[in-house]
Amino acid sequence: MPKNKDIKCVLIIGSGPIIIGQACEFDYSGTQSLRSLKEDGIKTVLINSNPATIMTDPSMADHVYLKPLTTKSIVEILKDHPEIDAVLPTMGGQTALNLCIEADEKGIWNDFGVKLIGVDIDAINICEDREQFKQLMGRIGVPVAPAKTVTSYLQGKEVAQEFGYPLVIRASFTLGGGGAGFVHRAEDFDEMLTYGLETSPIHEVLIDKALLGWKEYEVELLRDKNDNVVIICTVENMDPMGIHTGDSITVAPAMTLSDSAFQRMRDMAIKMMRSIGDFAGGCNVQFAVSPDEKEDIFAIEINPRVSRSSALASKATGYPIAKIATKLALGYHLDELDNQITKSTSALFEPSLDYVIVKIPRWNFDKFEGADRTLGLQMKSVGEVMGIGRSFQEALHKATQSLEIKRNGLGADGKGYTDYDQIIDKLTHPSWDRVFVIYDAIEIGIPLSRIHEITKIDMWFLKQYEELYALDKEISTYDIHSLPKDLLLEAKQKGFADRQIAHMLDCWESEVYKKREDLGVNRVYKLVDTCAAEFKAETPYYYSTFEDEIRSKDGKVYLDNESKVSDRRKIIVLGSGPNRIGQGIEFDYSCVHGVLAASECDYETIMINCNPETVSTDFDVADKLYFEPVFWEHIYDIIRHEKPEGVIVQLGGQTALKLAEKLDRYGIKIMGTSFEALDLAEDRGSFSKLLQANDIPYPEFGTAENAEQALALADELDFPILVRPSYVLGGQGMKIVINKDELEEHVVDLLRKIPNNKLLLDHYLDGAIEAEADAICDGEDVYIIGIMEHIEPCGIHSGDSNALLPPFNLGDLVMQQIKDHTRKIALALNTVGLINIQFAIKDEKVYIIEANPRASRTVPFIAKAYKEPYVNYATKVMLGEKKLKDFQFNPQLEGYAIKQPVFSFNKFHKVNKQLGPEMKSTGESILFIDSLKDDDFYDLYSRRKMYLSK
Repeated sequence: MPKNKDIKCVLIIGSGPIIIGQACEFDYSGTQSLRSLKEDGIKTVLINSNPATIMTDPSMADHVYLKPLTTKSIVEILKDHPEIDAVLPTMGGQTALNLCIEADEKGIWNDFGVKLIGVDIDAINICEDREQFKQLMGRIGVPVAPAKTVTSYLQGKEVAQEFGYPLVIRASFTLGGGGAGFVHRAEDFDEMLTYGLETSPIHEVLIDKALLGWKEYEVELLRDKNDNVVIICTVENMDPMGIHTGDSITVAPAMTLSDSAFQRMRDMAIKMMRSIGDFAGGCNVQFAVSPDEKEDIFAIEINPRVSRSSALASKATGYPIAKIATKLALGYHLDELDNQITKSTSALFEPSLDYVIVKIPRWNFDKFEGADRTLGLQMKSVGEVMGIGRSFQEALHKATQSLEIKRNGLGADGKGYTDYDQIIDKLTHPSWDRVFVIYDAIEIGIPLSRIHEITKIDMWFLKQYEELYALDKEISTYDIHSLPKDLLLEAKQKGFADRQIAHMLDCWESEVYKKREDLGVNRVYKLVDTCAAEFKAETPYYYSTFEDEIRSKDGKVYLDNESKVSDRRKIIVLGSGPNRIGQGIEFDYSCVHGVLAASECDYETIMINCNPETVSTDFDVADKLYFEPVFWEHIYDIIRHEKPEGVIVQLGGQTALKLAEKLDRYGIKIMGTSFEALDLAEDRGSFSKLLQANDIPYPEFGTAENAEQALALADELDFPILVRPSYVLGGQGMKIVINKDELEEHVVDLLRKIPNNKLLLDHYLDGAIEAEADAICDGEDVYIIGIMEHIEPCGIHSGDSNALLPPFNLGDLVMQQIKDHTRKIALALNTVGLINIQFAIKDEKVYIIEANPRASRTVPFIAKAYKEPYVNYATKVMLGEKKLKDFQFNPQLEGYAIKQPVFSFNKFHKVNKQLGPEMKSTGESILFIDSLKDDDFYDLYSRRKMYLSK
């Protein structure tokens, strides 16, 4: 039992819909926390409005409330559950902390006798209020940058005059750097100050002297009630101060910090954590370090909660911070808890790493037309990837290969910049692709000293880049036949992909693969074990690397592979990679359910994914986790090593689907719907023939490969025309055009961005109603799990539409057509598993927009609304273990459920907020209403056409 015997029931506050600055890392933390409480026999009540997450699954908490995150909802829950003793607000990001403070100010916790655990209000206030934080640091002797808090425009002007430029303006009580920015010149100060004061909920900003060019570090700590403190991980930002940590490339362990500076930083972090209040749990501290030999250290901020960085630190070290932080909040001491990896040592230890991790953020600027793409103090990324390697270079390469932006790694893929002025500009104004541009700069001969002078990136990192380029150049002097083994091995140890080596040697990727095999240059797998292999690890969490052969005493040559293959039946689930607009946490939800369902069918489950924020990469979800890029070379090697029965691609969004063709070509079994069927649905020409054969209507369309063909097609189709590229997710590149000039401009632009893509041109059904259906098909029967009607008209991407389940004004005739079309299409495509179909309804006639035989964005929403584990059922169908008739379907929903998209436009000044066929929302919430007379529904319906853009 927990040390505090009074706690029998805990309320956990979730983080709500995903926005830029607060993503699925809190789904991961909250899920771990709920499991941790359950282990101790504690009853759990959860409030969270996000339907796409594992956290809000009915199995996660004893009571799950999918309600808006407001104090009104909190009061309703506390009335329903008088047994709640305590609230844990540290697992739901800034949203949960802010709601907790508001409830405290209104006296709600006192009224219901609920106590806060894991943090105290004083600690939150000290950390959030910049002035209080600065004074506290002064009292405990921890240096901070010169700064002053202001609450008015006039005060701000006086501070600027006193400090001089450049300055940093930070708004109090905001998340992801909201309202923060640099001011380099007096003429920009007024606008930035006004913006900061408006963004802060208490209209307060901190103005501090900018530490431009200083190095930035983060320290993750845990502390128990006994005042034991452990440092779990020290993370170094490759990007210097001035770029939000969420937008920075980060590395663990710290690479360029001297031992003496590291000891000083440790002492400061521990002193800071002990000074901010009497609480037990996790904490994140950020520091700036001067880039000279003095290594002066200034504290930037401290967050008394689990954070984006603690999710990263958990995956980097294998130490489950949220799980242990929850135990500490219950009153346990660190020395009473087990190390979750070794199971034989205590949790009162500091992990040591015998590998390197590199995190790279993933941006979606193409979704925010007119956005300022320069990186700064305000976070703009929508997700992140992590690479694990034996060296910084290998981890960096693996992270760049995980991004899914059509790059094969750093350089050596023919996609770099070659223009001097463009490269200098990109280095000067930090941009999303600066990680690649550094390589390009070295390639065209810009000296390291100049790159360092512009970027202020530590010389150690730049030298690592230079070594990579030198190796690239050396390999390029050989051909595939003459390349020596030691150079090939070195290239692989430094993370170069086979594709990159093929580019250097001017040959095929498959030739490099064969050469590696012939020479015995093969991947080996290593355990992530938290203790640099000093103790035996029980946790099957692996990354790949390359090693020299080892020769034993008896002359045997072997490689040390720590991933032992069992003789059980295996299933591999391909994850969905980094979060991005169009492919978010809902696919991680599906992957996790797929793993659990396969496990129930007595398969050994293997997960491959590279997203550090998600539940799927938690080390105890699958039987084996490979933290690797969802990139062909890595996947193929794992498949050859593990020899699974098959691979599930339906659950990981477009990331996994894109690999279906390769899997099929290499004779690897795809579980469920075949590659031919997946491809048929994507190929508009073949799919339309299928619709024609089944007498199903669709908008008139044609395909084009260049602007000339598109203009000729326009005469047949009539404007408005919807233009879209093949094989994309989230409506990427989709646009409605109304004349030939617009058509030509868009087609030329599209083919520049996505070369060699087949374009689809549809006659756009103006004024049509849009609906969609999700179904499970076992090849014989079809079960429709849900039909939704969109409140917005056809032409706004389904991910950006408010969708009602069940439909609210489609007549019986239309509903029957939807059901009939869904059944016919699912069977005609030979679907085995999930399928999503989108419809346009005009004049009582139902047209097909598209069909996707895979998990969709809406499946978790329907599962939560109807309280049914549909992905579990669909996976068992894919595996051939069950037929639809084996399940007892029992959907339960009184009234309606509305899927409401959430946008992050506030992160982008002056961006075009109009909605259209390209998806722009970053997340969603669920809202239950009893009837269509509900004010929320009326409000949504009255505004349905406001944002439609063509």
